[in-house]
Amino acid sequence: MDKPALKNAMKLFAKFGSIKSRSMFGGFGIFCEDTMFALVVNNTLHLRAGKENEALLKKQGLAPYVYKKRGFPVVTKYFAIPEYWWDDQDKLLTEAKEALDVATRDRDLKKQATPSRLKDLPNLRLATERMLKKAGIETPESLQQQGAVNAYKALLSAHEKELSLELLWSLEGAITGKHWSVVPPQRRQELLQHLEN
Repeated sequence: MDKPALKNAMKLFAKFGSIKSRSMFGGFGIFCEDTMFALVVNNTLHLRAGKENEALLKKQGLAPYVYKKRGFPVVTKYFAIPEYWWDDQDKLLTEAKEALDVATRDRDLKKQATPSRLKDLPNLRLATERMLKKAGIETPESLQQQGAVNAYKALLSAHEKELSLELLWSLEGAITGKHWSVVPPQRRQELLQHLEN
């Protein structure tokens, strides 16, 4: 189980702010507020890399986490830390803070660069883009104008099959630029109320 490394990391990283974990990539993503900056898989902690720190992490002999998606390897931006870093908590905190800064900068850049296609928004895939287009929502702008609830209602009326509530959270996340799993419970409740009206 992933528990010891996950528990220790969450305790240590509490210095950065509100720390949460969610299932991600076959392990657990570690978030500060709504920004994922670390990953625990097979009881190994991985830190987020970006332009600023990737070369440095590779130089220290760290390798990225690779998982299989539909049989194909996917290389992530999360690098496994060496076990001995746990013995030097100052070093670990410094590297983790850098990972958090990188993840925050990347998130902010993503927010500024508005994607031109629906599938390029957080949580949305090509299949979701096709569903939205069938429901008359063609662009990220039109999704933004509709809002999550109206877009979900449009999908319900355009498709015969039942749709999960996860899709509603995904639409909200796509509009607000975050992963669906970090849409706050209070916001989910508001969306459900609007949906029932």
